[in-house]
Amino acid sequence: MIVNRPSGQHSCVRNTHGFNPCNPRNPSESVITFALVRKSVKNIPAELLREVEITDMVAEGKCLVRRENLVIFVTQVAPGDVVDLRVTKAKKNFLEAVPTHFHKYSELRVTPFCEHFGTCGGCKWQHLAYETQLKFKHQQVADTLQRIGKVALPEILPIQASPDQTYYRNKLEYTFSHNGWLTNEQIASGHNYERRVLGFHTPARFDKILDINHCWLQPDPSNQIRLAVRDYALEHELPFNNLITQEGFLRNLIIRTANSGDLMVILQCYYAHDALLPLLDYIYERFPQITSLNYVLNDKGNETFHDLEVVCYKGEPYIHEEMEGLRFRVGPKSFYQTNSEGAYNLYKITREFAQLTGSELVYDLYTGAGTIANFVARQAKHVVGVEYVESAVKDAYINSEINGTTNTEFYAGDMKDVLNAEFIEKHGRPDVVITDPPRAGMHPDVVARLLEMRAPRIVYVSCNPGTQARDLELLDEAYEVVKVQPVDMFPHTHHVENVVLLELK
Repeated sequence: MIVNRPSGQHSCVRNTHGFNPCNPRNPSESVITFALVRKSVKNIPAELLREVEITDMVAEGKCLVRRENLVIFVTQVAPGDVVDLRVTKAKKNFLEAVPTHFHKYSELRVTPFCEHFGTCGGCKWQHLAYETQLKFKHQQVADTLQRIGKVALPEILPIQASPDQTYYRNKLEYTFSHNGWLTNEQIASGHNYERRVLGFHTPARFDKILDINHCWLQPDPSNQIRLAVRDYALEHELPFNNLITQEGFLRNLIIRTANSGDLMVILQCYYAHDALLPLLDYIYERFPQITSLNYVLNDKGNETFHDLEVVCYKGEPYIHEEMEGLRFRVGPKSFYQTNSEGAYNLYKITREFAQLTGSELVYDLYTGAGTIANFVARQAKHVVGVEYVESAVKDAYINSEINGTTNTEFYAGDMKDVLNAEFIEKHGRPDVVITDPPRAGMHPDVVARLLEMRAPRIVYVSCNPGTQARDLELLDEAYEVVKVQPVDMFPHTHHVENVVLLELK
Protein backbone atom coordinates (compact mmCIF):
# COMPACT_ATOMS: atom_id res chain seq x y z
CA MET A 1 0.00 0.00 0.00
CA ILE A 2 1.96 2.98 -1.29
CA VAL A 3 1.19 6.66 -1.32
CA ASN A 4 2.15 8.87 -4.26
CA ARG A 5 4.70 11.38 -3.07
CA PRO A 6 7.11 13.53 -5.07
CA SER A 7 10.65 12.22 -5.16
CA GLY A 8 13.04 13.88 -2.76
CA GLN A 9 10.59 14.60 0.09
CA HIS A 10 12.22 13.08 3.11
CA SER A 11 13.20 14.08 6.61
CA CYS A 12 16.36 13.40 8.54
CA VAL A 13 17.40 9.86 9.43
CA ARG A 14 16.81 8.99 13.07
CA ASN A 15 19.79 7.72 15.04
CA THR A 16 19.50 4.12 16.27
CA HIS A 17 22.95 4.03 17.88
CA GLY A 18 23.19 1.61 20.75
CA PHE A 19 19.84 -0.10 20.30
CA ASN A 20 19.68 -3.71 21.41
CA PRO A 21 16.26 -5.39 21.66
CA CYS A 22 17.59 -7.84 24.22
CA ASN A 23 18.86 -5.00 26.44
CA PRO A 24 16.09 -2.41 26.92
CA ARG A 25 17.15 1.17 27.60
CA ASN A 26 15.20 1.06 30.87
CA PRO A 27 16.38 -1.98 32.87
CA SER A 28 13.34 -1.73 35.16
CA GLU A 29 10.86 -2.41 32.35
CA SER A 30 8.39 -5.16 33.13
CA VAL A 31 8.71 -8.57 31.45
CA ILE A 32 5.04 -9.39 32.02
CA THR A 33 4.12 -8.53 28.45
CA PHE A 34 6.84 -10.81 27.08
CA ALA A 35 5.65 -13.59 29.34
CA LEU A 36 2.26 -13.27 27.70
CA VAL A 37 3.89 -13.17 24.28
CA ARG A 38 5.74 -16.41 24.94
CA LYS A 39 2.48 -18.03 25.97
CA SER A 40 0.35 -16.85 23.08
CA VAL A 41 0.37 -14.06 20.50
CA LYS A 42 -3.39 -13.84 21.04
CA ASN A 43 -2.79 -12.52 24.56
CA ILE A 44 -1.32 -9.25 23.28
CA PRO A 45 -3.90 -6.49 23.88
CA ALA A 46 -5.21 -5.32 20.51
CA GLU A 47 -4.85 -1.65 21.41
CA LEU A 48 -1.07 -2.11 21.59
CA LEU A 49 -1.03 -2.88 17.86
CA ARG A 50 -3.31 -0.07 16.67
CA GLU A 51 -2.15 3.31 15.34
CA VAL A 52 1.48 2.49 15.98
CA GLU A 53 4.04 5.06 14.78
CA ILE A 54 7.11 3.51 13.19
CA THR A 55 10.20 5.14 14.65
CA ASP A 56 13.52 3.78 13.38
CA MET A 57 15.07 1.80 10.55
CA VAL A 58 17.30 -0.94 11.95
CA ALA A 59 19.25 -3.94 10.65
CA GLU A 60 18.21 -6.05 7.65
CA GLY A 61 15.85 -3.37 6.35
CA LYS A 62 13.34 -3.80 9.18
CA CYS A 63 11.77 -0.94 11.07
CA LEU A 64 11.38 -0.65 14.81
CA VAL A 65 8.62 0.43 17.16
CA ARG A 66 8.51 0.32 20.95
CA ARG A 67 5.03 0.15 22.42
CA GLU A 68 4.89 0.12 26.20
CA ASN A 69 7.03 -2.93 27.06
CA LEU A 70 7.00 -4.38 23.54
CA VAL A 71 9.82 -4.23 21.04
CA ILE A 72 8.38 -4.86 17.58
CA PHE A 73 10.25 -5.27 14.30
CA VAL A 74 8.08 -4.42 11.30
CA THR A 75 8.55 -5.01 7.57
CA GLN A 76 6.98 -3.17 4.60
CA VAL A 77 6.95 0.20 6.38
CA ALA A 78 9.01 3.38 6.69
CA PRO A 79 9.89 5.55 9.70
CA GLY A 80 7.02 7.98 10.18
CA ASP A 81 4.26 5.61 9.05
CA VAL A 82 1.33 5.20 11.47
CA VAL A 83 -0.10 1.72 11.10
CA ASP A 84 -2.10 -1.12 12.59
CA LEU A 85 -0.05 -4.28 12.97
CA ARG A 86 -0.50 -8.03 12.81
CA VAL A 87 2.05 -10.09 14.73
CA THR A 88 3.64 -12.81 12.59
CA LYS A 89 6.22 -14.13 15.02
CA ALA A 90 6.86 -13.94 18.75
CA LYS A 91 10.37 -14.37 20.11
CA LYS A 92 11.58 -14.31 23.69
CA ASN A 93 12.36 -10.58 23.74
CA PHE A 94 10.69 -9.12 20.68
CA LEU A 95 7.89 -9.48 18.14
CA GLU A 96 7.81 -9.41 14.36
CA ALA A 97 4.84 -7.86 12.58
CA VAL A 98 3.44 -6.62 9.28
CA PRO A 99 1.11 -3.66 8.66
CA THR A 100 -2.59 -4.29 8.06
CA HIS A 101 -3.76 -0.68 7.73
CA PHE A 102 -2.04 2.67 7.20
CA HIS A 103 -3.43 5.65 9.12
CA LYS A 104 -0.66 7.97 7.94
CA TYR A 105 2.14 7.70 5.42
CA SER A 106 5.70 8.76 6.14
CA GLU A 107 7.16 11.83 4.49
CA LEU A 108 10.11 9.60 3.54
CA ARG A 109 8.02 7.67 1.03
CA VAL A 110 8.21 7.91 -2.75
CA THR A 111 6.31 6.01 -5.43
CA PRO A 112 7.95 2.66 -6.35
CA PHE A 113 8.78 2.34 -10.03
CA CYS A 114 8.32 -1.43 -10.38
CA GLU A 115 4.91 -3.03 -10.92
CA HIS A 116 6.01 -6.05 -8.89
CA PHE A 117 7.04 -4.10 -5.79
CA GLY A 118 5.60 -5.56 -2.59
CA THR A 119 5.11 -9.05 -4.02
CA CYS A 120 8.53 -9.83 -5.50
CA GLY A 121 11.24 -10.68 -2.99
CA GLY A 122 13.71 -8.08 -4.29
CA CYS A 123 14.14 -4.27 -4.20
CA LYS A 124 12.26 -3.90 -0.91
CA TRP A 125 13.32 -0.28 -0.40
CA GLN A 126 11.79 1.17 -3.56
CA HIS A 127 9.33 3.11 -1.39
CA LEU A 128 12.25 5.20 -0.09
CA ALA A 129 14.08 7.88 -2.07
CA TYR A 130 17.59 6.77 -2.98
CA GLU A 131 19.17 9.58 -0.95
CA THR A 132 17.23 8.35 2.09
CA GLN A 133 18.36 4.77 1.47
CA LEU A 134 21.98 5.94 1.50
CA LYS A 135 21.51 7.76 4.81
CA PHE A 136 20.01 4.66 6.40
CA LYS A 137 22.83 2.46 5.08
CA HIS A 138 25.47 4.88 6.33
CA GLN A 139 23.80 4.93 9.74
CA GLN A 140 23.52 1.12 9.71
CA VAL A 141 27.29 0.81 9.25
CA ALA A 142 27.98 3.34 12.02
CA ASP A 143 25.56 1.74 14.48
CA THR A 144 26.77 -1.79 13.77
CA LEU A 145 30.47 -1.00 14.16
CA GLN A 146 29.84 0.94 17.36
CA ARG A 147 27.39 -1.50 18.94
CA ILE A 148 29.08 -4.80 18.00
CA GLY A 149 32.70 -3.81 17.36
CA LYS A 150 33.07 -1.54 20.41
CA VAL A 151 36.32 -0.16 18.99
CA ALA A 152 37.50 3.41 18.55
CA LEU A 153 36.37 4.72 15.17
CA PRO A 154 37.37 7.70 13.05
CA GLU A 155 34.68 9.81 11.42
CA ILE A 156 33.01 7.52 8.90
CA LEU A 157 33.43 8.74 5.33
CA PRO A 158 30.26 9.58 3.35
CA ILE A 159 28.78 6.49 1.73
CA GLN A 160 29.63 5.99 -1.95
CA ALA A 161 26.50 5.73 -4.09
CA SER A 162 26.08 3.10 -6.76
CA PRO A 163 26.82 4.58 -10.21
CA ASP A 164 23.49 3.14 -11.41
CA GLN A 165 20.32 2.74 -9.36
CA THR A 166 18.51 0.57 -11.92
CA TYR A 167 19.77 -2.09 -14.36
CA TYR A 168 22.94 -2.39 -12.29
CA ARG A 169 23.16 -6.19 -11.94
CA ASN A 170 25.20 -8.33 -14.32
CA LYS A 171 23.62 -11.60 -13.20
CA LEU A 172 20.04 -12.74 -12.55
CA GLU A 173 18.57 -16.17 -11.95
CA TYR A 174 14.95 -16.91 -12.84
CA THR A 175 13.03 -19.99 -11.71
CA PHE A 176 10.40 -21.98 -13.63
CA SER A 177 7.27 -23.08 -11.79
CA HIS A 178 4.20 -25.03 -12.86
CA ASN A 179 2.14 -23.35 -10.10
CA GLY A 180 2.99 -19.67 -10.04
CA TRP A 181 2.06 -17.29 -7.23
CA LEU A 182 -1.01 -15.10 -7.76
CA THR A 183 -1.29 -11.66 -6.18
CA ASN A 184 -4.36 -10.70 -4.15
CA GLU A 185 -5.48 -8.47 -7.01
CA GLN A 186 -5.23 -11.33 -9.50
CA ILE A 187 -7.21 -13.64 -7.23
CA ALA A 188 -9.90 -11.01 -6.66
CA SER A 189 -10.27 -10.40 -10.40
CA GLY A 190 -11.57 -13.92 -11.00
CA HIS A 191 -9.48 -14.13 -14.18
CA ASN A 192 -8.02 -17.51 -15.10
CA TYR A 193 -4.33 -16.64 -15.06
CA GLU A 194 -1.60 -18.84 -16.53
CA ARG A 195 0.07 -20.61 -13.62
CA ARG A 196 3.17 -21.78 -15.50
CA VAL A 197 5.61 -18.97 -14.87
CA LEU A 198 9.25 -17.90 -15.04
CA GLY A 199 10.28 -15.38 -12.42
CA PHE A 200 11.43 -14.77 -8.86
CA HIS A 201 10.69 -16.30 -5.47
CA THR A 202 8.19 -14.46 -3.29
CA PRO A 203 9.47 -13.51 0.19
CA ALA A 204 9.98 -16.44 2.58
CA ARG A 205 8.43 -18.96 0.17
CA PHE A 206 10.81 -21.35 -1.55
CA ASP A 207 7.94 -22.98 -3.44
CA LYS A 208 6.20 -19.86 -4.79
CA ILE A 209 7.39 -18.09 -7.93
CA LEU A 210 6.03 -14.76 -9.15
CA ASP A 211 5.83 -14.30 -12.90
CA ILE A 212 7.84 -11.21 -13.87
CA ASN A 213 6.81 -8.91 -16.66
CA HIS A 214 9.66 -6.40 -16.42
CA CYS A 215 12.61 -6.44 -14.02
CA TRP A 216 14.56 -3.24 -13.41
CA LEU A 217 17.68 -4.97 -12.14
CA GLN A 218 19.45 -6.18 -15.29
CA PRO A 219 19.81 -4.38 -18.64
CA ASP A 220 18.25 -5.71 -21.80
CA PRO A 221 18.09 -8.13 -23.43
CA SER A 222 17.58 -9.85 -20.06
CA ASN A 223 13.82 -9.21 -19.96
CA GLN A 224 13.34 -10.14 -23.63
CA ILE A 225 15.23 -13.42 -23.22
CA ARG A 226 13.23 -14.43 -20.16
CA LEU A 227 9.89 -13.66 -21.80
CA ALA A 228 10.86 -15.38 -25.06
CA VAL A 229 11.94 -18.56 -23.25
CA ARG A 230 8.78 -18.60 -21.15
CA ASP A 231 6.50 -18.08 -24.17
CA TYR A 232 8.31 -20.76 -26.19
CA ALA A 233 7.95 -23.23 -23.31
CA LEU A 234 4.22 -22.47 -23.01
CA GLU A 235 3.63 -22.74 -26.73
CA HIS A 236 5.40 -26.09 -26.94
CA GLU A 237 3.85 -27.45 -23.72
CA LEU A 238 7.22 -28.10 -22.05
CA PRO A 239 7.03 -29.36 -18.44
CA PHE A 240 7.73 -26.60 -15.91
CA ASN A 241 9.45 -27.11 -12.55
CA ASN A 242 7.47 -28.52 -9.62
CA LEU A 243 9.39 -27.11 -6.66
CA ILE A 244 7.67 -29.38 -4.15
CA THR A 245 8.20 -32.75 -5.83
CA GLN A 246 11.38 -31.71 -7.71
CA GLU A 247 9.89 -32.82 -11.00
CA GLY A 248 9.54 -31.28 -14.42
CA PHE A 249 11.94 -30.47 -17.24
CA LEU A 250 12.71 -26.73 -17.09
CA ARG A 251 14.36 -25.72 -13.81
CA ASN A 252 15.89 -22.25 -14.04
CA LEU A 253 17.41 -19.68 -16.37
CA ILE A 254 20.54 -17.68 -15.59
CA ILE A 255 21.49 -14.59 -17.58
CA ARG A 256 24.87 -12.88 -17.21
CA THR A 257 25.65 -9.61 -18.96
CA ALA A 258 29.07 -7.96 -19.05
CA ASN A 259 30.31 -4.40 -19.54
CA SER A 260 32.34 -5.71 -22.48
CA GLY A 261 29.09 -6.46 -24.33
CA ASP A 262 29.40 -10.22 -23.83
CA LEU A 263 26.23 -12.11 -22.91
CA MET A 264 25.89 -15.53 -21.25
CA VAL A 265 22.75 -17.67 -20.91
CA ILE A 266 22.59 -20.87 -18.85
CA LEU A 267 19.51 -23.11 -19.03
CA GLN A 268 19.23 -25.57 -16.16
CA CYS A 269 17.04 -28.66 -16.64
CA TYR A 270 16.26 -31.71 -14.54
CA TYR A 271 17.04 -34.17 -17.33
CA ALA A 272 17.71 -34.51 -21.04
CA HIS A 273 14.62 -33.97 -23.17
CA ASP A 274 13.95 -34.10 -26.90
CA ALA A 275 12.96 -30.43 -26.70
CA LEU A 276 16.24 -29.26 -25.15
CA LEU A 277 18.30 -28.67 -28.29
CA PRO A 278 15.42 -27.10 -30.27
CA LEU A 279 14.86 -24.68 -27.38
CA LEU A 280 18.55 -23.78 -27.28
CA ASP A 281 18.58 -23.29 -31.04
CA TYR A 282 15.56 -20.99 -30.73
CA ILE A 283 17.26 -18.90 -28.04
CA TYR A 284 20.44 -18.53 -30.08
CA GLU A 285 18.63 -17.65 -33.29
CA ARG A 286 16.32 -15.17 -31.56
CA PHE A 287 19.19 -13.47 -29.70
CA PRO A 288 22.33 -13.60 -31.87
CA GLN A 289 24.12 -11.24 -29.44
CA ILE A 290 24.54 -14.18 -27.06
CA THR A 291 28.25 -15.00 -26.90
CA SER A 292 27.98 -17.97 -24.52
CA LEU A 293 24.98 -20.34 -24.51
CA ASN A 294 25.14 -23.18 -22.00
CA TYR A 295 23.02 -25.85 -20.38
CA VAL A 296 23.35 -28.06 -17.32
CA LEU A 297 21.40 -31.16 -16.29
CA ASN A 298 20.70 -31.18 -12.57
CA ASP A 299 18.41 -33.65 -10.81
CA LYS A 300 19.73 -32.82 -7.31
CA GLY A 301 17.57 -31.50 -4.50
CA ASN A 302 19.02 -27.99 -4.97
CA GLU A 303 19.88 -25.74 -7.90
CA THR A 304 23.62 -25.43 -7.26
CA PHE A 305 25.72 -26.86 -10.08
CA HIS A 306 29.33 -26.23 -9.03
CA ASP A 307 29.83 -29.99 -8.94
CA LEU A 308 28.11 -30.62 -12.30
CA GLU A 309 29.21 -30.36 -15.92
CA VAL A 310 28.09 -27.22 -17.71
CA VAL A 311 27.88 -27.82 -21.47
CA CYS A 312 28.69 -24.90 -23.77
CA TYR A 313 26.28 -25.33 -26.66
CA LYS A 314 27.12 -22.18 -28.67
CA GLY A 315 29.91 -19.62 -28.48
CA GLU A 316 32.64 -19.53 -25.85
CA PRO A 317 32.30 -21.10 -22.38
CA TYR A 318 32.91 -17.71 -20.72
CA ILE A 319 32.38 -13.97 -20.99
CA HIS A 320 34.66 -11.06 -20.07
CA GLU A 321 34.32 -8.11 -17.72
CA GLU A 322 36.61 -5.12 -18.18
CA MET A 323 38.14 -2.74 -15.65
CA GLU A 324 40.95 -0.20 -16.22
CA GLY A 325 42.19 -2.10 -19.25
CA LEU A 326 42.08 -5.43 -17.40
CA ARG A 327 39.93 -8.29 -18.64
CA PHE A 328 38.41 -10.79 -16.24
CA ARG A 329 37.14 -14.11 -17.54
CA VAL A 330 33.77 -15.12 -16.07
CA GLY A 331 32.56 -18.68 -16.54
CA PRO A 332 29.20 -20.24 -15.63
CA LYS A 333 30.54 -21.16 -12.17
CA SER A 334 32.65 -18.04 -11.59
CA PHE A 335 31.97 -15.52 -8.86
CA TYR A 336 32.09 -11.89 -9.95
CA GLN A 337 30.66 -8.86 -8.17
CA THR A 338 27.12 -8.49 -9.51
CA ASN A 339 27.33 -4.69 -9.80
CA SER A 340 30.18 -4.17 -12.28
CA GLU A 341 30.44 -0.38 -12.00
CA GLY A 342 29.96 -0.53 -8.24
CA ALA A 343 32.72 -3.14 -8.03
CA TYR A 344 35.08 -0.73 -9.78
CA ASN A 345 34.38 1.86 -7.06
CA LEU A 346 34.90 -0.77 -4.37
CA TYR A 347 38.22 -1.91 -5.82
CA LYS A 348 39.52 1.64 -6.23
CA ILE A 349 38.80 2.34 -2.56
CA THR A 350 40.52 -0.92 -1.59
CA ARG A 351 43.59 -0.01 -3.62
CA GLU A 352 43.66 3.52 -2.20
CA PHE A 353 43.45 2.22 1.38
CA ALA A 354 46.30 -0.24 0.66
CA GLN A 355 48.64 2.72 -0.09
CA LEU A 356 50.76 0.73 -2.50
CA THR A 357 54.04 2.14 -3.80
CA GLY A 358 55.28 -0.80 -5.87
CA SER A 359 57.47 -2.39 -3.21
CA GLU A 360 54.85 -4.20 -1.13
CA LEU A 361 54.13 -7.88 -0.62
CA VAL A 362 50.33 -8.20 -0.55
CA TYR A 363 48.26 -11.10 0.74
CA ASP A 364 44.81 -11.18 -0.86
CA LEU A 365 42.63 -13.42 1.30
CA TYR A 366 39.38 -14.88 -0.07
CA THR A 367 40.65 -13.82 -3.48
CA GLY A 368 37.92 -15.55 -5.51
CA ALA A 369 38.80 -15.33 -9.19
CA GLY A 370 41.68 -13.00 -8.37
CA THR A 371 39.94 -9.79 -9.40
CA ILE A 372 41.25 -7.65 -6.54
CA ALA A 373 44.66 -9.36 -6.72
CA ASN A 374 45.04 -8.54 -10.40
CA PHE A 375 43.58 -5.07 -9.91
CA VAL A 376 46.25 -4.09 -7.36
CA ALA A 377 49.15 -6.12 -8.82
CA ARG A 378 50.43 -3.29 -11.03
CA GLN A 379 51.01 -1.15 -7.91
CA ALA A 380 52.57 -3.95 -5.80
CA LYS A 381 55.77 -5.96 -5.88
CA HIS A 382 54.03 -9.31 -5.42
CA VAL A 383 50.49 -10.52 -4.62
CA VAL A 384 49.65 -13.87 -3.02
CA GLY A 385 46.00 -14.91 -3.20
CA VAL A 386 44.28 -17.59 -1.14
CA GLU A 387 40.81 -18.97 -1.92
CA TYR A 388 38.71 -21.92 -0.74
CA VAL A 389 37.15 -22.79 -4.13
CA GLU A 390 39.66 -24.58 -6.35
CA SER A 391 37.91 -23.66 -9.62
CA ALA A 392 38.09 -19.99 -8.63
CA VAL A 393 41.86 -20.28 -8.19
CA LYS A 394 42.09 -21.67 -11.73
CA ASP A 395 40.12 -18.62 -12.90
CA ALA A 396 42.53 -16.38 -10.97
CA TYR A 397 45.54 -17.82 -12.80
CA ILE A 398 43.74 -17.43 -16.13
CA ASN A 399 42.94 -13.80 -15.32
CA SER A 400 46.58 -13.12 -14.54
CA GLU A 401 47.64 -14.85 -17.76
CA ILE A 402 45.27 -12.97 -20.09
CA ASN A 403 46.33 -9.66 -18.52
CA GLY A 404 50.03 -10.41 -18.65
CA THR A 405 50.31 -10.19 -14.87
CA THR A 406 53.43 -12.01 -13.72
CA ASN A 407 53.67 -10.99 -10.04
CA THR A 408 50.72 -13.00 -8.68
CA GLU A 409 50.34 -16.52 -7.34
CA PHE A 410 47.30 -18.28 -5.92
CA TYR A 411 46.58 -21.13 -3.53
CA ALA A 412 43.42 -23.16 -2.92
CA GLY A 413 42.25 -24.49 0.43
CA ASP A 414 40.50 -23.66 3.65
CA MET A 415 41.85 -20.27 4.74
CA LYS A 416 42.47 -21.30 8.36
CA ASP A 417 44.52 -24.30 7.17
CA VAL A 418 46.44 -22.68 4.31
CA LEU A 419 47.40 -19.52 6.17
CA ASN A 420 49.76 -21.20 8.64
CA ALA A 421 53.25 -20.49 9.92
CA GLU A 422 54.92 -22.50 7.13
CA PHE A 423 52.98 -20.54 4.48
CA ILE A 424 54.09 -17.23 5.95
CA GLU A 425 57.68 -18.40 6.28
CA LYS A 426 57.69 -19.46 2.63
CA HIS A 427 56.12 -16.31 1.18
CA GLY A 428 57.22 -13.73 3.70
CA ARG A 429 55.46 -11.41 6.13
CA PRO A 430 53.06 -9.24 4.11
CA ASP A 431 53.23 -5.46 4.07
CA VAL A 432 49.51 -5.30 3.33
CA VAL A 433 46.71 -7.81 3.84
CA ILE A 434 43.51 -7.41 1.82
CA THR A 435 40.68 -9.58 3.10
CA ASP A 436 37.25 -9.90 1.49
CA PRO A 437 35.51 -12.77 3.31
CA PRO A 438 31.98 -14.11 2.74
CA ARG A 439 29.05 -12.89 4.84
CA ALA A 440 30.06 -15.08 7.76
CA GLY A 441 33.28 -13.09 8.17
CA MET A 442 36.67 -14.55 9.03
CA HIS A 443 37.22 -17.75 11.01
CA PRO A 444 38.71 -17.02 14.47
CA ASP A 445 41.83 -18.96 13.47
CA VAL A 446 42.34 -16.62 10.50
CA VAL A 447 41.99 -13.58 12.77
CA ALA A 448 44.51 -15.14 15.16
CA ARG A 449 46.94 -15.64 12.28
CA LEU A 450 46.56 -11.99 11.23
CA LEU A 451 47.43 -10.95 14.78
CA GLU A 452 50.54 -13.15 14.62
CA MET A 453 51.63 -11.82 11.20
CA ARG A 454 51.44 -8.17 12.28
CA ALA A 455 51.17 -6.78 8.75
CA PRO A 456 51.47 -2.97 8.94
CA ARG A 457 48.12 -2.53 7.15
CA ILE A 458 44.94 -4.57 6.73
CA VAL A 459 42.21 -3.56 4.27
CA TYR A 460 39.00 -5.34 5.28
CA VAL A 461 36.28 -5.44 2.60
CA SER A 462 32.94 -6.72 3.87
CA CYS A 463 29.42 -7.37 2.61
CA ASN A 464 28.22 -7.79 6.21
CA PRO A 465 29.11 -4.99 8.66
CA GLY A 466 27.88 -7.17 11.54
CA THR A 467 30.49 -9.90 11.14
CA GLN A 468 33.06 -7.30 10.14
CA ALA A 469 32.45 -5.49 13.44
CA ARG A 470 32.92 -8.76 15.34
CA ASP A 471 36.28 -9.31 13.62
CA LEU A 472 37.37 -5.71 14.24
CA GLU A 473 36.85 -6.21 17.95
CA LEU A 474 39.16 -9.24 17.82
CA LEU A 475 41.77 -7.35 15.79
CA ASP A 476 41.65 -4.42 18.21
CA GLU A 477 44.32 -6.18 20.26
CA ALA A 478 46.94 -5.04 17.74
CA TYR A 479 45.20 -2.78 15.21
CA GLU A 480 43.40 0.53 15.16
CA VAL A 481 40.70 1.49 12.68
CA VAL A 482 41.98 4.41 10.58
CA LYS A 483 39.36 4.73 7.82
CA VAL A 484 35.81 3.50 7.26
CA GLN A 485 34.16 3.77 3.84
CA PRO A 486 30.62 2.41 3.24
CA VAL A 487 29.83 1.57 -0.39
CA ASP A 488 26.38 0.94 -1.87
CA MET A 489 26.37 -1.94 -4.34
CA PHE A 490 22.69 -2.89 -4.14
CA PRO A 491 20.27 0.05 -4.50
CA HIS A 492 16.73 -0.44 -3.18
CA THR A 493 17.88 -3.14 -0.74
CA HIS A 494 19.23 -2.91 2.81
CA HIS A 495 22.55 -4.52 1.83
CA VAL A 496 25.69 -2.42 2.12
CA GLU A 497 29.42 -3.04 1.60
CA ASN A 498 32.01 -1.52 3.88
CA VAL A 499 35.78 -1.03 3.56
CA VAL A 500 37.91 -0.54 6.68
CA LEU A 501 41.59 0.34 6.87
CA LEU A 502 43.41 -0.95 9.95
CA GLU A 503 46.95 -0.01 10.91
CA LEU A 504 49.23 -1.67 13.41
CA LYS A 505 49.26 0.13 16.74
